[in-house]
Amino acid sequence: MTTPNAPTPTGQGFHMPGEWARHSGCWMAWPCRPETWPEGAFDAACDAYAEVAQAISRFEPVTMVCDPADVAEASLACGPGVQILPLPISDSWIRDTGPSFVVDGKGGLAGVHWGFNAWGGNYDGCDKDRQVGRLILDHLKLPCFSAPLVMEGGSFHVDGEGTLITTEQCLLNPNRNPGLSKEEIERNLKDHLGIETVIWLGEGYQDDETDGHIDEIALFVRPGVVMAITTDDPGDPNFKIFQDNLDRLKRARDAKGRELEVIPIQQPARRDMNGVRLTLSYTNLYIANGGIVMPAFEDPADDEAYRVVRKAFPDREVVQIAAMDIVRGGGGIHCITQQQPLP
Repeated sequence: MTTPNAPTPTGQGFHMPGEWARHSGCWMAWPCRPETWPEGAFDAACDAYAEVAQAISRFEPVTMVCDPADVAEASLACGPGVQILPLPISDSWIRDTGPSFVVDGKGGLAGVHWGFNAWGGNYDGCDKDRQVGRLILDHLKLPCFSAPLVMEGGSFHVDGEGTLITTEQCLLNPNRNPGLSKEEIERNLKDHLGIETVIWLGEGYQDDETDGHIDEIALFVRPGVVMAITTDDPGDPNFKIFQDNLDRLKRARDAKGRELEVIPIQQPARRDMNGVRLTLSYTNLYIANGGIVMPAFEDPADDEAYRVVRKAFPDREVVQIAAMDIVRGGGGIHCITQQQPLP
């Protein structure tokens, strides 16, 4: 639990805005861990990261955190439109290792630094990533609130009006915070993100190595509206998972007492790597100033997903990026980005 009387973001008047709020920029982290990807796939992954950075830089400034040894490579690949910031990093999933930025509505900006244990201890050699969030905030000279929770930025979404969605599979997993109850986890979320209501979905994608991150299955489009992954195939192992999540969303009420409008978006066809299903999701996208950068998977469902996203965000230009070379490393476009809101 939060230490009694310790200052918290919520207590200081801060809250995390929705991802559609205006940004001062986007943070990313350059790939530095070849073993994250299949043999021979690392260079293609770097190219994909650069393509995402260049796409987002059309809409807002992008800062690429980079291991000091890779500065020249990252600079050349990303081009002059992307700022490079040398910092010690272990991996390249800035959504999960970077800070969650919060604002106070009066020009104040700060960051929440979560505890990080490499997705429940699934990976070794990630010690540097435990400090990435703090180092970014130090670089920006912003206040840092250290949260007494082990969790990742991809495990939750907020609507900026008091509501958070997450999954029981991830946040209640004993490999994150084994000593905390559901109520204690909710209290810490409320203390650090300025939210009032937590909507708990059940599970995430089958074989998702993050233990059910919400950004693979749902996102807020705007307050009161959620886009959620679904499938019409009752033989798919994800069918019951997605149906349960849709049912929970339809029964839920947000912090304002609203029923949620749910926009379904079909998952692409199954793709395996080394006998394990890859997590392919159209909700794993980035909302930029005036734009959306979303994935394409060389799948017939890509075109329909584009139409669904374009209809959901009519005032933004939608850009589709080939994302398979990112997915093979275990994440997607949302996983490799972190928005910094305007104060």
